[in-house]
Amino acid sequence: MLSVVSTPIGNLEDITLRAMRILKEADYIACEDTRVTGQLLGYYDIENGGRLLSFHSHSGFQKVDRIIELLKEWKHVALVSDAGTPGISDPGFVLIKKAIESNIVITPIPGASAVLSAIVSSGFDCHQYLYLGFLPVKKWRQTLMKSLQEKKYTVVFYESVHRIEKTLAEMETYFGSETQIVIGREITKKFEEFKRWTIAEIHEYYQWEGKIKGEFVVIF
Repeated sequence: MLSVVSTPIGNLEDITLRAMRILKEADYIACEDTRVTGQLLGYYDIENGGRLLSFHSHSGFQKVDRIIELLKEWKHVALVSDAGTPGISDPGFVLIKKAIESNIVITPIPGASAVLSAIVSSGFDCHQYLYLGFLPVKKWRQTLMKSLQEKKYTVVFYESVHRIEKTLAEMETYFGSETQIVIGREITKKFEEFKRWTIAEIHEYYQWEGKIKGEFVVIF
């Protein structure tokens, strides 16, 4: 069985009792960074016992095949990402897809999600929304921005600290400076903040704020 286990996105208290039980019981834990997962296990006094398998975006097909072999040997593998729910903007979907093709039982262990945390805190209508992950850096970026001009429902995406100012400038161009926007930064962490202003106001805020840190969720 492959258990897809959600882990905290910042605050380590945001983990379910079921997730902790699965991490204790699993024969192996496939994770992006063994150090990050090791810290989570240590925080809850869960024994590592050599069960951690490195599995990240640079892992080749041999690593996927190795985990599938373990699953076919009736081993219980827990799949985790560094933060949040595996398969959402991370390489977990490759393993999940291969496991399904191999008739492996998939069990989701729900929990923390930056997308959902941001959406429900935004105040925008979330009955229907479009999640984009990280925007393309160059190719298709302008085409995507133009297509979003016609959207009548909430749009949400991730952005890095290195690109947030450029993205806000582009959004002013395509959507207008007075468009209402919400940005969630460092969600669930010590310096969590939500800014609910116009694009122009938030852009100016980050320009004057000086050096900014963290990961951003943008909703408009």
